[in-house]
Amino acid sequence: MARAPAPPVTPAEPPRDTPLADALSARYLAYALSTITARSLPDARDGLKPAHRRLLFAMRELKLGPETAFKKCARIVGDVMGKYHPHGDQAIYDTLVRQAQDFAARWPLVDGQGNFGNLDGDNAAAMRYTEARMTPVAEALLRGIDEDAVDFRPTYDGSGEEPVVLPAAFPNLLANGAAGIAVGMATSIPPHNVQELCDVLRYMISHPDAGEADIAAMLPGPDFPTGGLLCESPADIAEAYLTGRGGFRVRARWHVEKLSGGAWRIVVTEIPWQVQKARLIERIAALAADRDVPLLADVADESAEDVRIVLEPRSRGVDPALLMESLFRRTELESRIPLNMNLLTEEGRVPRVVGLREALRIFLDHRHQVLQRRSRYREEKIRRRLEILDGYLACYLDIDGVIRIIRTEDAPRPALCAAYGLTETQADAVLDMRLRALRRLEEVEIRAERDKLQQELDGISALLGDESKRWQAIAGEIAETARQFGAGTRLGKRRTEIGAPAAAVDDAAEAAAEAEAAILREPVTVVCSEKGWIRALKGHLTDPDAIRYKDGDGPGWTLHAHSTDRLLVFATNGRFYTLEVARLPGGRSQGEPLRLLTGLPNGDNPIALLAHDSARRLLLVASDGRGFVAEEKNLVAKTRNGRQTLNLGEGAQAMLCVPVTGDMVAILGRNRKLLVFPLADLPVLERGRGVILQSYKSGGGPADVITFMAEEGLSWISGGRRHVR
Repeated sequence: MARAPAPPVTPAEPPRDTPLADALSARYLAYALSTITARSLPDARDGLKPAHRRLLFAMRELKLGPETAFKKCARIVGDVMGKYHPHGDQAIYDTLVRQAQDFAARWPLVDGQGNFGNLDGDNAAAMRYTEARMTPVAEALLRGIDEDAVDFRPTYDGSGEEPVVLPAAFPNLLANGAAGIAVGMATSIPPHNVQELCDVLRYMISHPDAGEADIAAMLPGPDFPTGGLLCESPADIAEAYLTGRGGFRVRARWHVEKLSGGAWRIVVTEIPWQVQKARLIERIAALAADRDVPLLADVADESAEDVRIVLEPRSRGVDPALLMESLFRRTELESRIPLNMNLLTEEGRVPRVVGLREALRIFLDHRHQVLQRRSRYREEKIRRRLEILDGYLACYLDIDGVIRIIRTEDAPRPALCAAYGLTETQADAVLDMRLRALRRLEEVEIRAERDKLQQELDGISALLGDESKRWQAIAGEIAETARQFGAGTRLGKRRTEIGAPAAAVDDAAEAAAEAEAAILREPVTVVCSEKGWIRALKGHLTDPDAIRYKDGDGPGWTLHAHSTDRLLVFATNGRFYTLEVARLPGGRSQGEPLRLLTGLPNGDNPIALLAHDSARRLLLVASDGRGFVAEEKNLVAKTRNGRQTLNLGEGAQAMLCVPVTGDMVAILGRNRKLLVFPLADLPVLERGRGVILQSYKSGGGPADVITFMAEEGLSWISGGRRHVR
């Protein structure tokens, strides 16, 4: 027999035409809101995302308190996934693992047993091999959840309930921090020290009118689980807390370890937060192998349970601070931790960036609401218990009559209510009473319990009726949190040291210092011939006549320097060129042309060769009599094309470059006229034409210039004798 065709299915709502853009925008907006509120951003009240909140609630339902036995993580993950969090088991397990890692979470919420990963970035063991339970911090977050402290909502399948937010007797948002990326927004909150947070919270309770700037200035900075050195100015830290946006520069902690024979090495004992140690060491080793950090010879990992990274310098003459500065700039030994306090506010509904004061205010308001709800819950429980105790006491006045009614009446409850004026609740309690409770001693205990509960009820009523008492109670709870988790405990001691702001390092200065430190400092004599061939001879030679030149060439400049020095070459085009003495050809050769080493154009010639001295000043003069004073620290060229310093007029060229050694200037022209004037009349410039030192007629120009001290006078040799003016 053929099966009858199924009746057509009538849709609940007829299809309608919708523009694709409208349909996509509506669905994407729903997805974005779901991602923001249900996955990525923490609630400002308890500092938790739904995954973390569900994990802790499931562990509580499994009775995994700090004092209970451990349970397999697979069991925990299964309960979370089956009852509360319908996502992948690996994602849930990763959440559990991170909350158990003491190098990732400043205040771990999970006490793990087994392999939960390490600082090198190794993964945790599979969930079937590891076990876990809650820590006292997690227990504090859940405290009072059975006392109507927070609202509950149905789980995803409607078979149970889960908390919307935790009571949070622990300031978890700032203590543990948070990180997440949502659709179009993100959050990043570093961890902080609980003792410092509690101090700020108690100050806010005692000073309700405290300003945002005052609150922001009270918190010294984050406290990372891996320690390190916080290198930010107090003003920048306060500004970040004030606006809710900013960042914190964290450096590794290190010290110099002395070895025998004057040798030493650097030992790194703490690295910045969220930096994988193995990847960091690979990066440092690559820099050492490629000589990108010329001061570093080798790196070794001697870590056990603690961090111990050993850095070997290339020579004992290296400056340890300079070596570390080079590594800070090139590796994750220095990291910048961002601050973006983007939170779910207004009872977890509105994402918004808040400052420190508002974030703490939301936590305090939440604790105030939890205190009121728990107090009302306790008040109702006491009233119900007092009602029952009053019924007991009424019956104790005539126990024989109560027994008679129970034995003879078919409906004893209405009979008891009529005979003794009991409520139905009291009558039910009397009927459920055990026979052993009828002894005289029990009546005494009931009266004592009633008096105690009545006293507690009076205290709760006074608390609910006086807001100042409620804030005093909250301050007491915060003080208890500080006592349990504060600076007096092993976990509560500050790990990240507050250091001075890191000084900015000029790239050129650092490169020069690295080269100087990496090269053995030796005396040399720099020789530049008349035709511009330059070389470096070992030692400080005292007999210039012993220096040999090519045929047809002769002496030009000879000066004493060291292998770590830099040379300044001043040319007729007004440019300074910089040379490294260590890169000059040796004395066995005849040298190399200066033009090839510096990029000096063919039409220009060198007029001065000096060993660089950053504290010295130079007097520069052009052929048209214009000039100025320049500080030598500003004359170092970063490229081989040189640094333009003396701007030249039409037809003019640079002629003189002399060190400044006095407070007076004497300039002699080709017309044999001498002009003397104070050095203070000349400007100090980094670049320019300067001022006119001496005027000349057509064809004239400066012949020589010198500086001298006015009190010593000017001297020169004339006719074989020294004359002083």
